[in-house]
Amino acid sequence: QVQLVESGGGSVQTGGSLRLSCLASGYSFALYSMAWFRQAPGKKREVLAAIGTKGGTDYAASVKGRFTISRDDSKATLFLQMDSLKPDDTAVYTCGRRTYEGDYPFLGLLGYIWGQGTQVTVSS
Repeated sequence: QVQLVESGGGSVQTGGSLRLSCLASGYSFALYSMAWFRQAPGKKREVLAAIGTKGGTDYAASVKGRFTISRDDSKATLFLQMDSLKPDDTAVYTCGRRTYEGDYPFLGLLGYIWGQGTQVTVSS
């Protein structure tokens, strides 16, 4: 079964940095494009960043220039480096696997399988 386990969340001050990790198992990690999402209380889930099987990336405007998505296929792990954090970044962050194999290095409408998430809190 597909398993996605996020880690690395925590509490930081405005301007701080965090690096999130998503350890994947139960499938051939290198064959699937991946993405990061977040959901704040009372708000809809937001797609933040996507990475294809070849390393190409795409970002939402809200995080472009501040967040960096990457992957290590040898470790079956997805990363999200978050810099210049703002209070509006406070949310539960989840990683997701595309429901289709292949290279999709862009934010799109294809479905995902998500992990449980990790809490990120940014305070002033």
